[in-house]
Amino acid sequence: MGQERRTALVGIAITAGMLLLLAAMGRTWWCACGSPVPWSFDVWSSHNSQHLVDPYSLSHFLHGLVFYAALWPLGRRLSLRTRFLLALGIEAGWEVLENTPMVIERYRAVTMSLDYYGDSIVNSLGDVLCFLPGWWVAARARVRVSVALFVATELLTAVWIRDGLVLNVIMLLWPLDAIRDWQMAGLTGG
Repeated sequence: MGQERRTALVGIAITAGMLLLLAAMGRTWWCACGSPVPWSFDVWSSHNSQHLVDPYSLSHFLHGLVFYAALWPLGRRLSLRTRFLLALGIEAGWEVLENTPMVIERYRAVTMSLDYYGDSIVNSLGDVLCFLPGWWVAARARVRVSVALFVATELLTAVWIRDGLVLNVIMLLWPLDAIRDWQMAGLTGG
């Protein structure tokens, strides 16, 4: 069996393991609304994090860029394929952790996600699928392209949904009232 095929099979196994864990945790497979649309672009609705993609899918694209950069120093010891599988495992692990009661409650308590009840299983799969092109771009593009994409995506999501990867991390780890007030003004149109 070739290395590419072996990498693909291990990647599929990691993703399938994540899906099985989420199902065992009692996560729903799809939005309770039953709507067949694969996307939801309203971060203030109960559909957010329930369809295949949503505005936060962009932050998972950024995970691909960030995880590539974070694991790049291991390049002398670990092959690109091994680093990819490690990054995929981190992404899948985050999806499981993000859907634990502890993290869901943290989101609800300190971020703009007041009505967040966790991701559907399909949304978690979509998040992993969005991570993949981020990794692919980072592995093939010059550093400045990855940095430019990161900054552009963060600016886009800040304007569009008043959130993004950096703001999300800040609010989870060290919540700031000024950021939350600005984010919540988006709910009222302010």
